[in-house]
Amino acid sequence: MQGGETGGSARCEPRSERPGGRRYGRRAIVLTVAALVLMMPGAPAQAQTTPPAPDEAGPGRDVLIPDATTILPPAEGRQRVSASLQILLFMTVLSLAPAILVMMTSFTRVVVVLGLLRQALATQQLPPNQVIIGLALFLTFMIMAPVWQDVNATALAPYLEGKLDHKQALDRAATPVRAFMIKQIRINRGEEEVLMFLDYRNIEDAETWEDVPTSVLVPSFILSELKKAFFIGFVLYLPFLIVDMVTASVLISMGMLMLPPVLISLPFKILLFVLVDGWHLVIGSLLQSFG
Repeated sequence: MQGGETGGSARCEPRSERPGGRRYGRRAIVLTVAALVLMMPGAPAQAQTTPPAPDEAGPGRDVLIPDATTILPPAEGRQRVSASLQILLFMTVLSLAPAILVMMTSFTRVVVVLGLLRQALATQQLPPNQVIIGLALFLTFMIMAPVWQDVNATALAPYLEGKLDHKQALDRAATPVRAFMIKQIRINRGEEEVLMFLDYRNIEDAETWEDVPTSVLVPSFILSELKKAFFIGFVLYLPFLIVDMVTASVLISMGMLMLPPVLISLPFKILLFVLVDGWHLVIGSLLQSFG
Protein backbone atom coordinates (compact mmCIF):
# COMPACT_ATOMS: atom_id res chain seq x y z
CA MET A 1 0.00 0.00 0.00
CA GLN A 2 2.77 2.39 0.87
CA GLY A 3 4.57 1.62 -2.34
CA GLY A 4 1.35 2.26 -4.19
CA GLU A 5 0.85 5.53 -2.34
CA THR A 6 4.38 6.61 -3.10
CA GLY A 7 3.93 5.68 -6.75
CA GLY A 8 0.64 7.55 -6.90
CA SER A 9 2.16 10.58 -5.25
CA ALA A 10 5.05 10.43 -7.73
CA ARG A 11 2.58 10.32 -10.56
CA CYS A 12 0.63 13.25 -9.20
CA GLU A 13 3.71 15.53 -8.99
CA PRO A 14 3.63 16.59 -12.68
CA ARG A 15 -0.05 17.50 -12.34
CA SER A 16 0.77 19.74 -9.40
CA GLU A 17 3.33 21.63 -11.59
CA ARG A 18 0.80 22.63 -14.27
CA PRO A 19 -0.73 25.67 -12.46
CA GLY A 20 2.75 27.09 -11.92
CA GLY A 21 3.57 26.71 -15.61
CA ARG A 22 0.37 28.49 -16.54
CA ARG A 23 1.28 31.34 -14.19
CA TYR A 24 4.72 31.64 -15.80
CA GLY A 25 3.09 31.71 -19.25
CA ARG A 26 0.67 34.45 -18.21
CA ARG A 27 3.51 36.49 -16.76
CA ALA A 28 5.47 36.18 -20.00
CA ILE A 29 2.46 37.36 -22.03
CA VAL A 30 1.90 40.32 -19.68
CA LEU A 31 5.58 41.32 -19.88
CA THR A 32 5.52 41.08 -23.70
CA VAL A 33 2.42 43.27 -23.96
CA ALA A 34 3.95 45.82 -21.57
CA ALA A 35 7.14 45.95 -23.64
CA LEU A 36 5.13 46.51 -26.84
CA VAL A 37 3.13 49.30 -25.20
CA LEU A 38 6.35 51.01 -24.11
CA MET A 39 7.78 50.73 -27.60
CA MET A 40 4.70 52.25 -29.29
CA PRO A 41 4.93 56.01 -30.26
CA GLY A 42 2.75 57.45 -27.55
CA ALA A 43 2.71 60.48 -25.39
CA PRO A 44 6.53 60.65 -24.89
CA ALA A 45 7.05 60.82 -28.66
CA GLN A 46 4.42 63.47 -28.98
CA ALA A 47 6.10 65.39 -26.22
CA GLN A 48 9.37 65.23 -28.16
CA THR A 49 7.71 66.50 -31.35
CA THR A 50 6.28 69.58 -29.68
CA PRO A 51 8.12 72.71 -30.92
CA PRO A 52 10.59 74.18 -28.47
CA ALA A 53 10.06 77.49 -26.84
CA PRO A 54 11.35 80.57 -28.63
CA ASP A 55 14.08 81.00 -26.04
CA GLU A 56 15.25 77.39 -26.53
CA ALA A 57 15.20 77.27 -30.36
CA GLY A 58 18.95 76.68 -30.63
CA PRO A 59 21.92 78.60 -31.94
CA GLY A 60 20.09 79.59 -35.14
CA ARG A 61 17.26 81.44 -33.41
CA ASP A 62 18.77 84.83 -34.36
CA VAL A 63 18.91 84.02 -38.11
CA LEU A 64 16.25 86.01 -39.96
CA ILE A 65 15.21 85.97 -43.63
CA PRO A 66 15.65 89.44 -45.14
CA ASP A 67 12.80 91.16 -46.85
CA ALA A 68 13.28 91.15 -50.64
CA THR A 69 11.43 94.45 -51.01
CA THR A 70 14.11 96.24 -48.99
CA ILE A 71 16.87 94.86 -51.24
CA LEU A 72 15.12 95.13 -54.61
CA PRO A 73 13.09 98.31 -54.97
CA PRO A 74 9.76 98.01 -56.76
CA ALA A 75 9.76 98.56 -60.52
CA GLU A 76 8.25 101.96 -61.03
CA GLY A 77 8.02 103.36 -64.52
CA ARG A 78 8.23 101.85 -67.98
CA GLN A 79 12.01 101.56 -68.07
CA ARG A 80 12.30 99.61 -64.83
CA VAL A 81 9.46 97.27 -65.81
CA SER A 82 11.04 96.57 -69.21
CA ALA A 83 14.42 95.92 -67.56
CA SER A 84 12.82 93.41 -65.18
CA LEU A 85 11.12 91.65 -68.06
CA GLN A 86 14.38 91.52 -69.98
CA ILE A 87 16.11 89.90 -67.02
CA LEU A 88 13.30 87.35 -66.71
CA LEU A 89 13.47 86.51 -70.42
CA PHE A 90 17.26 86.28 -70.26
CA MET A 91 17.12 83.76 -67.39
CA THR A 92 14.51 81.73 -69.30
CA VAL A 93 16.72 81.62 -72.38
CA LEU A 94 19.69 80.56 -70.27
CA SER A 95 17.70 77.62 -68.85
CA LEU A 96 16.75 76.52 -72.38
CA ALA A 97 20.12 77.30 -73.95
CA PRO A 98 21.55 73.73 -73.80
CA ALA A 99 18.54 72.23 -75.59
CA ILE A 100 18.51 75.05 -78.16
CA LEU A 101 22.22 74.69 -78.89
CA VAL A 102 21.93 70.89 -79.17
CA MET A 103 19.07 71.14 -81.66
CA MET A 104 20.91 73.72 -83.80
CA THR A 105 24.18 71.77 -84.06
CA SER A 106 25.40 68.44 -85.40
CA PHE A 107 24.67 66.64 -82.12
CA THR A 108 21.36 65.18 -83.33
CA ARG A 109 22.82 63.30 -86.29
CA VAL A 110 25.85 62.03 -84.39
CA VAL A 111 23.98 60.67 -81.36
CA VAL A 112 21.28 58.99 -83.49
CA VAL A 113 23.87 57.26 -85.69
CA LEU A 114 25.81 56.00 -82.68
CA GLY A 115 22.60 54.71 -81.09
CA LEU A 116 21.62 52.85 -84.27
CA LEU A 117 25.11 51.37 -84.47
CA ARG A 118 24.76 49.95 -80.96
CA GLN A 119 21.40 48.42 -81.87
CA ALA A 120 22.84 46.92 -85.06
CA LEU A 121 25.61 45.26 -83.08
CA ALA A 122 23.00 43.97 -80.58
CA THR A 123 25.36 44.63 -77.66
CA GLN A 124 22.50 45.79 -75.41
CA GLN A 125 23.96 48.63 -73.29
CA LEU A 126 27.51 48.57 -74.65
CA PRO A 127 28.85 51.18 -75.19
CA PRO A 128 26.86 52.81 -72.35
CA ASN A 129 24.83 55.96 -72.82
CA GLN A 130 27.45 58.11 -71.08
CA VAL A 131 30.11 57.07 -73.58
CA ILE A 132 27.85 57.66 -76.59
CA ILE A 133 26.72 61.10 -75.39
CA GLY A 134 30.28 62.10 -74.47
CA LEU A 135 31.61 61.04 -77.87
CA ALA A 136 28.74 62.85 -79.61
CA LEU A 137 29.47 66.03 -77.63
CA PHE A 138 33.18 66.05 -78.49
CA LEU A 139 32.44 65.36 -82.16
CA THR A 140 29.93 68.23 -82.06
CA PHE A 141 32.60 70.55 -80.63
CA MET A 142 34.95 69.54 -83.44
CA ILE A 143 32.38 69.94 -86.22
CA MET A 144 30.96 73.22 -84.94
CA ALA A 145 34.34 74.80 -84.11
CA PRO A 146 34.48 76.96 -87.30
CA VAL A 147 30.93 78.20 -86.67
CA TRP A 148 31.66 79.11 -83.06
CA GLN A 149 34.86 80.89 -84.11
CA ASP A 150 32.82 83.05 -86.47
CA VAL A 151 30.29 83.75 -83.72
CA ASN A 152 33.08 84.74 -81.35
CA ALA A 153 34.79 86.99 -83.89
CA THR A 154 31.68 88.73 -85.24
CA ALA A 155 29.36 88.89 -82.21
CA LEU A 156 30.73 87.84 -78.83
CA ALA A 157 34.05 89.70 -78.81
CA PRO A 158 32.58 93.03 -80.06
CA TYR A 159 29.74 92.71 -77.53
CA LEU A 160 32.17 92.20 -74.65
CA GLU A 161 34.20 95.18 -75.83
CA GLY A 162 31.07 97.34 -75.79
CA LYS A 163 30.95 97.91 -79.54
CA LEU A 164 27.56 96.18 -79.98
CA ASP A 165 24.38 96.01 -77.94
CA HIS A 166 22.65 92.71 -77.22
CA LYS A 167 20.27 92.91 -80.18
CA GLN A 168 23.04 93.50 -82.69
CA ALA A 169 25.13 90.76 -81.09
CA LEU A 170 22.28 88.26 -81.36
CA ASP A 171 21.68 89.14 -85.00
CA ARG A 172 25.34 88.72 -85.87
CA ALA A 173 25.62 85.48 -83.86
CA ALA A 174 22.63 84.00 -85.68
CA THR A 175 24.19 84.55 -89.12
CA PRO A 176 26.90 81.80 -88.96
CA VAL A 177 24.51 79.36 -87.26
CA ARG A 178 21.86 79.97 -89.93
CA ALA A 179 24.47 79.49 -92.66
CA PHE A 180 25.45 76.12 -91.17
CA MET A 181 21.84 74.95 -90.93
CA ILE A 182 21.03 76.10 -94.47
CA LYS A 183 24.09 74.28 -95.82
CA GLN A 184 23.09 71.01 -94.13
CA ILE A 185 19.48 71.31 -95.27
CA ARG A 186 20.62 71.72 -98.86
CA ILE A 187 23.05 68.79 -98.59
CA ASN A 188 20.34 66.55 -97.11
CA ARG A 189 17.75 67.79 -99.63
CA GLY A 190 15.44 69.06 -96.94
CA GLU A 191 13.83 71.85 -98.92
CA GLU A 192 10.50 70.05 -98.73
CA GLU A 193 10.47 70.38 -94.94
CA VAL A 194 11.15 74.11 -95.25
CA LEU A 195 8.26 74.53 -97.68
CA MET A 196 5.99 72.51 -95.38
CA PHE A 197 6.67 74.80 -92.40
CA LEU A 198 6.36 77.91 -94.57
CA ASP A 199 2.95 76.75 -95.75
CA TYR A 200 1.91 76.12 -92.16
CA ARG A 201 3.01 79.65 -91.18
CA ASN A 202 1.29 81.12 -94.30
CA ILE A 203 4.54 82.73 -95.40
CA GLU A 204 4.39 83.12 -99.17
CA ASP A 205 6.94 85.88 -99.78
CA ALA A 206 10.02 83.81 -98.85
CA GLU A 207 12.00 83.77 -102.08
CA THR A 208 15.52 83.35 -100.67
CA TRP A 209 17.02 81.67 -97.61
CA GLU A 210 17.38 85.05 -95.93
CA ASP A 211 13.60 85.41 -96.03
CA VAL A 212 13.09 82.15 -94.11
CA PRO A 213 12.65 82.90 -90.38
CA THR A 214 14.70 81.08 -87.80
CA SER A 215 11.56 79.56 -86.26
CA VAL A 216 11.03 77.72 -89.57
CA LEU A 217 14.69 76.97 -90.24
CA VAL A 218 15.37 75.18 -86.94
CA PRO A 219 12.65 72.43 -87.18
CA SER A 220 13.49 71.95 -90.87
CA PHE A 221 17.14 71.44 -89.92
CA ILE A 222 16.21 68.92 -87.21
CA LEU A 223 14.06 66.88 -89.60
CA SER A 224 16.79 66.86 -92.23
CA GLU A 225 19.30 65.70 -89.62
CA LEU A 226 17.02 62.85 -88.54
CA LYS A 227 16.50 61.80 -92.16
CA LYS A 228 20.24 61.73 -92.82
CA ALA A 229 20.94 59.88 -89.56
CA PHE A 230 18.38 57.17 -90.31
CA PHE A 231 19.83 56.71 -93.80
CA ILE A 232 23.32 56.21 -92.34
CA GLY A 233 21.86 53.81 -89.77
CA PHE A 234 20.24 51.77 -92.55
CA VAL A 235 23.61 51.42 -94.28
CA LEU A 236 25.18 50.33 -90.99
CA TYR A 237 22.50 47.71 -90.41
CA LEU A 238 23.04 45.86 -93.72
CA PRO A 239 26.30 43.94 -92.99
CA PHE A 240 25.15 42.91 -89.53
CA LEU A 241 21.79 41.81 -90.93
CA ILE A 242 23.60 39.55 -93.41
CA VAL A 243 25.60 38.01 -90.55
CA ASP A 244 22.37 37.32 -88.63
CA MET A 245 20.72 35.71 -91.68
CA VAL A 246 23.72 33.47 -92.39
CA THR A 247 23.90 32.41 -88.74
CA ALA A 248 20.17 31.63 -88.62
CA SER A 249 20.30 29.58 -91.84
CA VAL A 250 23.28 27.55 -90.55
CA LEU A 251 21.55 26.83 -87.24
CA ILE A 252 18.35 25.75 -89.02
CA SER A 253 20.27 23.45 -91.34
CA MET A 254 21.98 21.84 -88.33
CA GLY A 255 18.62 21.35 -86.59
CA MET A 256 19.39 23.73 -83.72
CA LEU A 257 16.03 25.44 -83.77
CA MET A 258 15.94 26.22 -80.05
CA LEU A 259 19.28 28.07 -80.08
CA PRO A 260 18.81 31.85 -80.59
CA PRO A 261 20.77 33.08 -83.64
CA VAL A 262 21.52 36.45 -82.02
CA LEU A 263 23.53 34.73 -79.29
CA ILE A 264 25.72 32.98 -81.86
CA SER A 265 26.06 35.87 -84.31
CA LEU A 266 27.10 38.46 -81.69
CA PRO A 267 30.79 37.44 -81.49
CA PHE A 268 31.00 37.25 -85.29
CA LYS A 269 29.52 40.77 -85.64
CA ILE A 270 31.95 42.18 -83.09
CA LEU A 271 34.84 40.40 -84.85
CA LEU A 272 33.74 41.78 -88.23
CA PHE A 273 33.39 45.29 -86.83
CA VAL A 274 36.88 45.17 -85.30
CA LEU A 275 38.56 43.67 -88.37
CA VAL A 276 37.25 46.36 -90.73
CA ASP A 277 38.11 49.10 -88.20
CA GLY A 278 34.46 49.99 -87.80
CA TRP A 279 34.86 52.94 -85.45
CA HIS A 280 37.21 54.64 -87.89
CA LEU A 281 34.80 54.11 -90.77
CA VAL A 282 31.72 55.27 -88.86
CA ILE A 283 33.28 58.41 -87.36
CA GLY A 284 35.02 59.26 -90.63
CA SER A 285 31.75 58.92 -92.55
CA LEU A 286 29.98 61.12 -90.03
CA LEU A 287 32.62 63.85 -90.33
CA GLN A 288 32.53 63.70 -94.13
CA SER A 289 28.74 63.87 -94.18
CA PHE A 290 28.88 67.44 -92.82
CA GLY A 291 31.02 68.58 -95.74
